[in-house]
Amino acid sequence: MELEDIYRRDLNLLIGLKVLVEEQSVSRAAVRLHLSQSAMSRVLSRLRVLIGDPLFTREGQQLQPTQTALDIVAQLDAPLEAIRVALTPRDFEPSECEQTFKVATTDYALQTILPFALPRIYQEAPNISLDFVPLQHNHLHQQLSSEGCDMAICRPAYAVDGLNRTSLGPVSVFCMLSAQHPLANSNLTMEDYLTYPHAMIAISDGVKRLIDDALEGYPPPRQVLRAYHLEAALAIVEHIPLIITVPADLAYLVAERHDLVIKPLPFAFKPFDYSLLWHPRCEHAPAQQWLRNLIKEECGILINSRIHAMGLA
Repeated sequence: MELEDIYRRDLNLLIGLKVLVEEQSVSRAAVRLHLSQSAMSRVLSRLRVLIGDPLFTREGQQLQPTQTALDIVAQLDAPLEAIRVALTPRDFEPSECEQTFKVATTDYALQTILPFALPRIYQEAPNISLDFVPLQHNHLHQQLSSEGCDMAICRPAYAVDGLNRTSLGPVSVFCMLSAQHPLANSNLTMEDYLTYPHAMIAISDGVKRLIDDALEGYPPPRQVLRAYHLEAALAIVEHIPLIITVPADLAYLVAERHDLVIKPLPFAFKPFDYSLLWHPRCEHAPAQQWLRNLIKEECGILINSRIHAMGLA
């Protein structure tokens, strides 16, 4: 029988068959299914037509199921139990979750904010798996719909119509210099910024566009390196007087460790919101709701604390 043929059958009748086999009585089966006895008798009649078997023989006051009825009910036990469990509402328990979550994220978020949420995530749900994939700004909608990502963390570079979104908090951009840089002990001027060689690290296309907009009318900085991770800039920072432009949170994390000096941008730059985004298909899924809420809470606390520590508030 094809799936389309099954669709045209009244599958509720199979529930009636299971109950009739268990009760071996039309009247008792009717009570369990909240039907009248005559309605339950009609269910039995329709079952006999559907299956092409008498299904029961009467012995005194009881119905004795035929072998066909017993065989069918035996095959129904597992799928009916699976359907019952699937349709039974229950509270989400992170500790019991074994789901794999696919998260599209920028390198900035993966380096600076997500690590601070991971301990609590795995403390509450030790059996989950996280699959972080590179975020593709120009294909974000596809990543969250047809490509199966559960959520994304970024500052969207393009319109995100049709996606749900919540803010994690504001993020800014700073500069870092080697402690041996000629400007290490000076205020960074616009002329300096435009003259010295540049490296852009963990700056997404969307954030770069904001920087470019802020520098409109000025000559472009002399960019010699753009990379996702800081290691590339660290390899040359002692040999080239680099000005390294990075998200402020990354500067906050790495400057002291690598003997770098933090400098504010020498031009006006408004902090931008970093966001958590997801497709409406995930809106009401308990597992995704739990993970979204945890990321928003943990990353929001972290971003807010850094805003004050870096004097951005």
